[in-house]
Amino acid sequence: MAWCLALAGAAFAQAPGELNDGEAHGDAPYLVEPGWKPLLTGKDVSGWHGDEGKKSEWFATSGVKWDRLLGPTRLSAMPTPGGRILNGPTGRTANLVSDQTFGDMELYLEFMVSKGSNSGVYLHGLYEVQVFDSHGSTEKMTSSDSGGIYHRWIDNKGVGGSAPSRNASRRAGEWQSFQIWFRAPRFDASGKKTENARFVRVLHNGLTIQQNVDVDGGTRAHMNLPEAAMNPIMLQGDHGPVAYRNIYWRPLRPIIER
Repeated sequence: MAWCLALAGAAFAQAPGELNDGEAHGDAPYLVEPGWKPLLTGKDVSGWHGDEGKKSEWFATSGVKWDRLLGPTRLSAMPTPGGRILNGPTGRTANLVSDQTFGDMELYLEFMVSKGSNSGVYLHGLYEVQVFDSHGSTEKMTSSDSGGIYHRWIDNKGVGGSAPSRNASRRAGEWQSFQIWFRAPRFDASGKKTENARFVRVLHNGLTIQQNVDVDGGTRAHMNLPEAAMNPIMLQGDHGPVAYRNIYWRPLRPIIER
């Protein structure tokens, strides 16, 4: 009997968890939960292209360097086969767009910024979760801070947006993570939008910073495409040095309330 219980316990301990409760559970979710698929090849930037056909200087690398004393506003790397991608030698290049399109989805990724740098993760190429060096800020959080759902830009002014509920940013030069539960906009048979896109939940470094945020249109600097049931992901590449790694996705699953 004890032997059977031990075997059952061992099997349970080795099985991937089914948890999806909006909490961090040790290692990154793609390592401990089933169904995640990579969006980086681990070798190059295949599967991605520059926005609007622009030349992209994004490249893959096996390691990214940041120097607090000699170059805090820069990131550097050698183009080599590897699982990290960097937005060129100067941190000013075309936005990077996935070849693949998505509907409802969960997205996990890790990023690194240099001092004062700025990027963004655009779900559907339209709705931005801000990436920014917000570490150490004592000001009230805004939609421009890291983890903010960025505001729209209407009549030359910012409209809407959602500030992160806390400042979860790590220091420049450190890897950070987002985990995003995203629900695509809904349309009726005639193509009329019936429900806005929604960020169901966003974790920044394992901490909840956004919950149930509706977005009624594309946020500032979005791709030039209409809202739709399926669209690509865009990584902003023209606002300063940023690196990404471990980009994984899976279809959206209901969040378990516990």
